[in-house]
Amino acid sequence: MNGLAKLTWNETKLLWREPPTIFFSLMFPALLVVILGSIPGFREPSKVIGGQRFIDLYVPILIAFAMTMLGLQALPTALATYREKGILRRMAVTPVGPARVLQAQMLTILLTAIGAVATMVIVARVAFAVPLPKQLFGFALAFVLCSATVFAIGLTIAALAPSGRAGNAIGTLVFFPMMFFAGLWIPRAAMPANLRAIDDYTPLGAGVQALQDATAGAWPHPLHLAVLAAYIVVFGIIASKVFRWE
Repeated sequence: MNGLAKLTWNETKLLWREPPTIFFSLMFPALLVVILGSIPGFREPSKVIGGQRFIDLYVPILIAFAMTMLGLQALPTALATYREKGILRRMAVTPVGPARVLQAQMLTILLTAIGAVATMVIVARVAFAVPLPKQLFGFALAFVLCSATVFAIGLTIAALAPSGRAGNAIGTLVFFPMMFFAGLWIPRAAMPANLRAIDDYTPLGAGVQALQDATAGAWPHPLHLAVLAAYIVVFGIIASKVFRWE
């Protein structure tokens, strides 16, 4: 555990040396909360989304945004670069082992995601009176499952990408359709019924809806939790089968 803690600390310092990653995953979502909350129409109930406020719906969407930035871009890029440069292969002959690097990366990304979520929730609450999650256990479960889903997909990308640049490029290509179904451009409540039916079975569609349900005080729907669990299992198996240390 001491070795894992040191590796995690080193990985955290390396991550913080990448200003674009820190800005877009940690600061940019909170900045978007401020920008969207400053739009008068976003602070008023809207008939388009059933009398809810847009800003209330967008906080869970931006939580998913931060997790996806970290899981689909920072994680694959770092691991693919380590493999490309032979770092994982060299770690294999040390007592630490390459698996510890993988664990440290996951912990670093998770802790950064938690920091981003806390920042957004505080900013949204203080500046725009966005309610805190009313179903805390449901929110925590949805957050863990959504994070694990994104990380499993990111690990699969890292397993298949031949280089760090390729990992970043693949992660970016996957990022945009996933964020579409998360509701970044069209909130789920404003989607047509047939699109919402598809959205239920996408990773971030299910994840964001689970977060929104828990924020409103309801337990996340079993369908959405099952969808997230299925993605974790499927992509976790794929990543474990095809991941290469060198």
